Amino acid sequence: MDELDRDRLMRMAAFEHVRRLSEIHPCLTATELSPGFAFDDERIPLVNAQRGIFKPKQMRFLLSIKTVFPKPGGKVWYDDQRHVHRQIMEGDETIDYAFMGQDPNAADNRWLREAYENSVPIIYFLGIAPGRYQAVLPCFISEWDPTGLRARLTFGVPGQPVTAPPDSVFERRYALRTVKQRLHQASFREAVITAYGGRCALSRLPEPVLLDAAHIVADTDEQLGQPVVPNGLPLSKIHHAAFDAHLIGIDPDHRLHVSDRLLSLNDGPMLEAAERRTNPPAQAPPGSTGPRSAGVAVRTLQSKRLTEAVFAPFHSPEFIERLVLRVQGMP
Repeated sequence: MDELDRDRLMRMAAFEHVRRLSEIHPCLTATELSPGFAFDDERIPLVNAQRGIFKPKQMRFLLSIKTVFPKPGGKVWYDDQRHVHRQIMEGDETIDYAFMGQDPNAADNRWLREAYENSVPIIYFLGIAPGRYQAVLPCFISEWDPTGLRARLTFGVPGQPVTAPPDSVFERRYALRTVKQRLHQASFREAVITAYGGRCALSRLPEPVLLDAAHIVADTDEQLGQPVVPNGLPLSKIHHAAFDAHLIGIDPDHRLHVSDRLLSLNDGPMLEAAERRTNPPAQAPPGSTGPRSAGVAVRTLQSKRLTEAVFAPFHSPEFIERLVLRVQGMP
């Protein structure tokens, strides 16, 4: 097997491993990435903990790049740390990636150039919070600018063969839209769950794999369904499904309400646990006084036990009117 064939097979093994990790974990951390992946009974690293541009010694070409999400008050080392989220959300078909240092001929930057010249598919670990990443693959270096000390990154089409970057405007826009949606969901989820200390607001379940960030006003509402902490609740997957179905809700005093439809069931321990939690308060974000101070609406239940939409003065009349209409229209 020649060097190029070995690199191609090793790259496909790395891609498959990262895809499996992403199916299991909502975001990837050093815990998932540090072990690397196995190829021919050998451990191959996925990333370099200290550097953003990484080529394993066993491979011919660059394997991965990453953009670190800066810690609050921490130093920002590269411009792409500031701009990448904005570029994606504003719909740029390519995004900037800064060179390592000031020398375009440094080894890390040569790896970027070689990936560009050979249309090599790579993995992009995009920071969504300090120490937490979304894996975007395949990606391609679509420009190498030694004067501007930067490369440009193009997203590949998910599920398509990764032999070449997308060559049509339609494919590039589709790939960007997919990444944008994932970034929106991942960033919102991370912010909401972090605000509540990493636990379900109802059950206090601390297992990240089983937690979702529920929108209070649905994200299909472009005006009011913003992906911000005051419009979110961290819920376990079963509580999220019940919340979206209006079978459970939380009132302004953080009390959990269960609909008559659920209370009429006889399904054993799960329902009994829900009934026991109808009186104890649900958790509010640390440092807040709950939904009222956060300026969010509380959904009503099918039993109509909740009849009030809660809002803060800074919300527009349109927001308030929409919520009132939604409450009035509940079954």
